Amino acid sequence: MRLANTVVLLLAVLAAPAGCNRSQSETPKESTVVVFRGADGRTITMNELRGLTGTFRYEILGKSNVPAEAESLHKEARQAGESGDYKKAIALLEQAAHLAPQWPHPVYDMAFTYLLMKDTENARKHYRKTLELAPRGFFTAITALDALVREEKGDLPAGTYLTYLSLEWMNDSEKKAKTVRQLVKRVPAFAPAWKELAFLSNDDTEKAAAIDKGLAANPDGETKGILQINKALILDRKGDHDGAVRLLGELALDPTSPYATEHLAKVTLASIARK
Repeated sequence: MRLANTVVLLLAVLAAPAGCNRSQSETPKESTVVVFRGADGRTITMNELRGLTGTFRYEILGKSNVPAEAESLHKEARQAGESGDYKKAIALLEQAAHLAPQWPHPVYDMAFTYLLMKDTENARKHYRKTLELAPRGFFTAITALDALVREEKGDLPAGTYLTYLSLEWMNDSEKKAKTVRQLVKRVPAFAPAWKELAFLSNDDTEKAAAIDKGLAANPDGETKGILQINKALILDRKGDHDGAVRLLGELALDPTSPYATEHLAKVTLASIARK
């Protein structure tokens, strides 16, 4: 069981231009420049974007006042899971969650562990609980729950999400590309697969087509946000800078955006704002 401690969001972007560090040399006047103004009058300034990085630390959410014993149990559970002892991992995670009932991390790891055990009922239950504790997202809980609910309803073939999740562990780029292309062909209604196809493509036309198909496939909130951010990058590369800024600004200010979408939209906006 391989569980990430952080999510490096810029790795999920097709081609995020480097440029965030340029804000370090901004003058005080430049830092107050309005990059985007929403229809409701809210603004995003260069000062707000300064210093943002592509890493979003989900594991700190809800961690205030977590007992040391809960942290220790959680660490031990992760070690058990990584060694393949899923039953022990679940037992330890349950103890950690009991000691820290507002901490999403052990609940999320329970969901993931149940998924690896192919117990989709309990996986759904715990992904749902994770999002009750962290409504704007925690790692991939939004995508996972959406996919597993759709599998339960018969909208997606059983095992679709687990197949998709396996892509994370594929180091062979050719094998990964083949699996992604097979997945979009077999399950064209699964938006995350189109997102992955867009990442794999080196051609903006193919990327844009994959993004559009993903957006048309009823994507979950996390997937939709990443697809739109990458659509903004393509717009910017094609010369529609204002359109890219508008799309990113709207995502960053939308209160319904998942945490990751808001953060990555701001990071991407910072990278293109001073062009």
